[in-house]
Order: sequence, then C-alpha cells, then structure tokens
Amino acid sequence: MPAPAVLVLEDGTRHTGRAYGAEGTTLGEVVFATGMSGYQETITDPSYAGQILLQTAPHIGNTGMNDEDPESRRIWVAGYIVRDPSRVVSNWRANASLDEALVRDGIVGISGIDTRAVTRHIRSAGSMRGGIFSGTDADLDPEEQLRQVVEAPQMAGQNLSSQVSVDVATITTAIGERIGNLAVLDLGVKQATIDNLAARGFDVHVLPQTSTIDDIRAVDPVAVFYSNGPGDPAASGDHVALLRAVLDEGLPFFGICFGNQLLGRALGLGTYKLPFGHRGINQPVLDKSTGKVEITAHNHGFAVDAPLEGAFDSPNGYGKVEVSHVGLNDNVVEGLRALDIPAFSVQYHPEAAAGPHDANYLFDRFKDMVVAQQGDTK
Repeated sequence: MPAPAVLVLEDGTRHTGRAYGAEGTTLGEVVFATGMSGYQETITDPSYAGQILLQTAPHIGNTGMNDEDPESRRIWVAGYIVRDPSRVVSNWRANASLDEALVRDGIVGISGIDTRAVTRHIRSAGSMRGGIFSGTDADLDPEEQLRQVVEAPQMAGQNLSSQVSVDVATITTAIGERIGNLAVLDLGVKQATIDNLAARGFDVHVLPQTSTIDDIRAVDPVAVFYSNGPGDPAASGDHVALLRAVLDEGLPFFGICFGNQLLGRALGLGTYKLPFGHRGINQPVLDKSTGKVEITAHNHGFAVDAPLEGAFDSPNGYGKVEVSHVGLNDNVVEGLRALDIPAFSVQYHPEAAAGPHDANYLFDRFKDMVVAQQGDTK
C-alpha cells in the first residue's frame, strides 16, 4: 500500500490520497490538463515548470514511459495529481512505468483523490498555489502545511526561463532542401518543435535564454524563433528587449506560446493572467485568415491583451498588427500577425506531438514567409 499523501490548496481545501512517485513535499501552482492521452509528452513539456499538474483523465499510466516520446530531457511538472494510476504497463515501447519515472526525476505526486472535484474548484476559484505532502510529510501539522503553501511564490511575476533553457547551444541539421540557419531562443522548447522546424529545411540552432543580439547574429540566421516556456511574460523584460532588436534588424520571426506573449509585449501590447488557463488538446481556435476552426493543443496561463477585430497600430512603432487567431471558448487572443514586418506568432502548440495536427500548417507558413523574405532581399 502506498504511503499516505495530502493535497493542500492555498484556500485551505484539503484532499487526502496516496503517494504517487517520489515522496516528500512539493509546492507550486495547481493547474489541470484535459488531454485524454499523451501524458508523457505533457509532463516533459518545460512549460509546466513550477506547476503541480492535475490530469482530468481518470486513468493514467497504462502505456508506461518510453525513450521516443519525451519532449525534453526530464519531467518538469512540480508535482503530479492523478485519480487512478494504472497497476500495469501495457505497451510494447515502454521501458519504465510512469511511477518509476516520477521517482527517478524526484517528482512528488498524489493519487486516489477526486480529481473532478479539484478541477471544478479551480474552474470556479481560479488556479491557486498548492502543495503535495506525502510519506512522513503527510503527517505534518495541517497549519504548517498550509503555511508552506501560502508562503510559496505566486506564478505571476516569476521568470522561470533559466530553469528550463539549455546552457550551451545545440544544432539540429535540416532535413531535405536547406533554407538556412534558424536561431531558436530556448525558453522551454519542445523536441517536436525542433523536429518540425528541421523538417522545413532549417538548421536549427537552439540558443540559451541568456543569448544576446550578438549571439543571434553569430548564427547568421535567416530567421528567429521564440519557443514556449513557463513563467510570466511580464517578468521577461530582457527577452522582450532582445526580440525588439531582432525585429529592428528585419529578421523574420515566429513565436509559439510564450513566444506569442513576448511578441505581443515587443509590439507594445500588455499581457494578463487567465483565471485557470488553457491546458489540453481539444481547444477550438479560429484562424481568421481562412475561417477554419482548428482543434488545438494548449498550455498557457497568460494571454495577450489586444483588440480582436481589425488592424491596429503597434504602440512600439512596428506598423499595423492584427489578431490572427481567436480561442472560441473564451475569446482569448491565440495569435498575432504583424502586417508591415515579417513576424507572427500563435499562443497554442502546432507541433502537438500528443494531440491534433490541425495547426501543423503554421510551420509551412513560417517557411514560406522566410523564403519570400529571402527573395525580397536578393
């Protein structure tokens, strides 16, 4: 029988269950993801750093863990909440159980609680800080457990890029006809994104988040890409300043997720925290240029504040801008397109390794933009 565990939310709500993964204490923002599949890709997404992730799907772990599907070098969730962990692993590619992988990476989790009740509570009250206390830590005084939770840092105001970025640059060579070097600022990039960019003919240079404009110039890039990642875009002023330097040099730009928020700030727009965020693989988004509705994969707790209809002037002087994609559940900005400079971004994940492929065309759109820009400069 697994050791006892308790989930404590900052409003004092408590849920008792059993330890899952490593034992001990973990603190973070409690969020939920609605995907019915792809838990391995989800928990290895660096965007989940600092977050205790709840899976709304009730049965987790049945396909185990393998060496082909990780999105990065480790599991990044701060903690893990599931209802019914699988007792057996049933997949020919698996070489470890989910529980073993959580233990290996020191991820404290809890199982056997009413995850539906927690999800409904967060949807009503909003994402909040929480803590999982398991093993001997489950016996700590409840007031002490709550004190630790409420003293943990809020997600708003946190810059977490340094926790997830590479320390040294890496290169993935282009597949097929080569277009040129692509500078990728690693704010928490996923492997599926790198693979998709290489498949479009880019030599993908993944750069540390501390990179300067001179570091980007040294790559001799035909374009620049900002990745997904954790944290508050309002706390990433250096990355915004770097992006403005990129835009000032006329380099084509594409950003995903955190990269979308940072493009918004570089253009002069604000960002704000969503009540409980978008996390899952079933989010409907309208591509305003085609009128098509895409089912897309999301993982974001912040969003860009911009007018949904019509073009508007960039407050920072980059010409006309428009919202290119809109989330149909709550009218959140899901994409930006600059009309006078070669730059666009989306808030969701077109690589969607564990989800729908409706938005994969965006990598082709980026390739076409870069190729067109090369033709214009010849």
